[in-house]
Amino acid sequence: MSGLLDLTLRIWRQPTRDARGEFRTYRLSGISTEMSFLEMLDVLNEQLLGQGEDPVAFDHDCREGICGSCGMMINGQAHGPDPETTACQLHMRRFKSGDVIVLEPWRARAFPVLKDLVVDRSALDRIIAAGGYVSVNTGSAPEANSVPVPHENAERALDAAACIGCGACVAACKNASAMLFVGAKVSQFALLPQGAPERSERVLNMVAEMDRAGFGACTNTEECEAACPKAISVSNIARLNREYLRASLMSSAFPT
Repeated sequence: MSGLLDLTLRIWRQPTRDARGEFRTYRLSGISTEMSFLEMLDVLNEQLLGQGEDPVAFDHDCREGICGSCGMMINGQAHGPDPETTACQLHMRRFKSGDVIVLEPWRARAFPVLKDLVVDRSALDRIIAAGGYVSVNTGSAPEANSVPVPHENAERALDAAACIGCGACVAACKNASAMLFVGAKVSQFALLPQGAPERSERVLNMVAEMDRAGFGACTNTEECEAACPKAISVSNIARLNREYLRASLMSSAFPT
């Protein structure tokens, strides 16, 4: 049943990367419970523009839970209170009239704040560029049985490939670790024969780039899996560790 909400928003405002930020308080009334969370922010921004104020900057694109752009902390939780849900797919019926909602950007050294709730997540792109690819011929799809893949491996690879790179795992981790993201990207190739040619080079380069970017270490609290909108399993972190150990031993035994 639809209703109307009166809300208090405490939002992190930071005009530039180098400026000092602060929380500012805004009040909204008459917000429909049928709105999405981002639609509620659109209403706020219309109100701010009408008052001659700078609107709140936040990332968004597809608004369909596909692209991962809409990352933000909502009341201390990455993407908000609903499990396996991106911020754009969170709806205002999840809140009650009179609620105070606190909005923050991802907090990680590797994700510097650009403005308000927008952070620079290009560190994840650099990790992908360091090795998240396969050197196979492109073109039409091969015949399904030309490269036999065990069903279980195919399913695990597809589960890992569901990662949308939103950075929620980093934001939720007390160490700002990117191990779940890197584990998913390594796993989706390590489980398939198409990923074999760059297997060792891939994991060594991606982990090295992750460390250069300043992400923290994994201490197995599993908050990353709980915060992930695609429910990426922490088993991918274990696979990443195995792949890295294997590649390190091979690199030592057969130096180039």
